[in-house]
Amino acid sequence: MMKKIKIIFTGIFFLILSTGIIAQGPPPPPADHGTDQDQSAGGTAPLSGGIIILLTLGTVYGSKKVYDTWKTENID
Repeated sequence: MMKKIKIIFTGIFFLILSTGIIAQGPPPPPADHGTDQDQSAGGTAPLSGGIIILLTLGTVYGSKKVYDTWKTENID
């Protein structure tokens, strides 16, 4: 019973603590950001290569885990 109370109070503590930690908004764009149109500051990040690598590694890892589980269950 005491362990459950400690877990609940710890959770409440971290919830209250996290309300003060809020991310900042983006910085204002520079004075002349290149065009007459209103656009956001910064550029585009090339995410496609990283996403493909992460998906491939996740698929390989998941396949290995499934194969290992299947192998240990079918040893008999």
